[in-house]
Amino acid sequence: MAEAGDGAAAAADTPRPLGRGSRALGELGGGTQASHRLLAYSDALLSIIATVMILPVAHTKIHPDQKFGESVQQLLATKIAVYLMTFLIVTVAWAAHVRLFQVIELIDDVLALLNLACMMLITFLPYTFSLMASFPGVPFGIFMFSICAVIIGCIQAIIVLYGFHHPYLLNHQIQESENQEFYKYHILKIILRGPTLSFLAAIFSFFFIPLSYMFLGLVIFFPHLSHLTKWFKSKFLGQEEEVPLESFTFYLTEPLSKERVEAFSDGVYAIVATLLILDICEDNVPDSKEVKEKYHGHLIDALSVYGPNFLAYFGSFVTIGLLWFVHHSLFLHVTKATRLMGVLNTLSLAFVGGLPLAYQLTSDFADKSHNQIEAIQVSCVTIFFASIFQFGIWTAALFHERESLHPFARYGGREHAFMFAKLALYPCVSLAVFILTCIVSELSTTIFHLTQIIVPFAFLVLRLFVRIGLMVLKLIMSLSRPRGSVLEEEEQACLSPAEILS
Repeated sequence: MAEAGDGAAAAADTPRPLGRGSRALGELGGGTQASHRLLAYSDALLSIIATVMILPVAHTKIHPDQKFGESVQQLLATKIAVYLMTFLIVTVAWAAHVRLFQVIELIDDVLALLNLACMMLITFLPYTFSLMASFPGVPFGIFMFSICAVIIGCIQAIIVLYGFHHPYLLNHQIQESENQEFYKYHILKIILRGPTLSFLAAIFSFFFIPLSYMFLGLVIFFPHLSHLTKWFKSKFLGQEEEVPLESFTFYLTEPLSKERVEAFSDGVYAIVATLLILDICEDNVPDSKEVKEKYHGHLIDALSVYGPNFLAYFGSFVTIGLLWFVHHSLFLHVTKATRLMGVLNTLSLAFVGGLPLAYQLTSDFADKSHNQIEAIQVSCVTIFFASIFQFGIWTAALFHERESLHPFARYGGREHAFMFAKLALYPCVSLAVFILTCIVSELSTTIFHLTQIIVPFAFLVLRLFVRIGLMVLKLIMSLSRPRGSVLEEEEQACLSPAEILS
């Protein structure tokens, strides 16, 4: 497995010239074909699997009369912790898959079937997670999860060996390289380090479960620790990693391309939004017998009972949609995703994946739950971390703005101010609502719903407010200087009233 924060290098998304060992696709025999559709299918499936891990947590039933006591808090905290770990492990598996198909660019029927076998086991992971989350102290759940990870790694290793046994399937530059063994060893090391740690987790699950969880945690952190070690050796010991002499357009430790990061992120956002309506369809359709007997056949009267549930649904969907909007706006300004940006994006997606839990908790308002304040606070914390990690992506991009950002979005520009305002809105709002629920608890539900209504309009007027703020700031700066010292560049940058309204 590879780093969750890594992304596919740009060469993975560019047209591939054919090497010496390849022929035109139409001339290749044995069903050889491009891997574009296989990759799209695999990316979609992996983003779905990573996201549906939240369902066992979101569907934890808490009776409206049941207090949000210590036992319930411990149950939810355990499930949330296991969810975050397994979500990140699936993103590590996705990154390994990306790396694998950087090396293997063409597929045949054997590779397609091997990839399907790999995907089948990945789709089984949510069930093993349900066992882990429901029975965290029982070894069988963590054993099943770990064994699935081991088998997935073994299948991917077979794909690598098969690809190098048929060199015409490889990246054209590797085909022509005299160091194919180096690349085979390197991609196998990336793919097998996660399954190796998972194998150790499976063994220790029957002896000491906390150590098993530690090994699974290392699956997530080991790639970053390895990269940190290489950086330390290079910076302080002068030891550089040995790389072949050929000039390649990609290297397997380079950050992922922003295109693959965007595709995976869009999949997560889309699936989280879809999970909300599945819950609506499952829990908010009245029984036909109840409608006939209790409401005398009046379906509208029966549906009116579910009004707060629909309000929670629309509020949650708007939140997910606006978080995607901010993510989309952010990556419009990004030209290249660094390793740190990839890590922060993965963490943001992990909390976005937790929003169905926030919906389930806030939909309990319909039952006049005793846990309204706690439900709102859980929702605020989830939204805060999902948005603050987005803010972190922007901050990381500013540290390498010449490589990571378009010139018009760099520090000090107008677009930088707009982006800063967009990214700061949700962290500030969620934090403010959290504090208000602690101060005026009796109005917490009203405050929460009002916020959900106001925030979309805030996005609509945000650009106007930022433009007016920039104009006022530049006007103050110009008045504080002698007229002759105002630079012509600053005068041109000032906005006219017509520009503000445009």
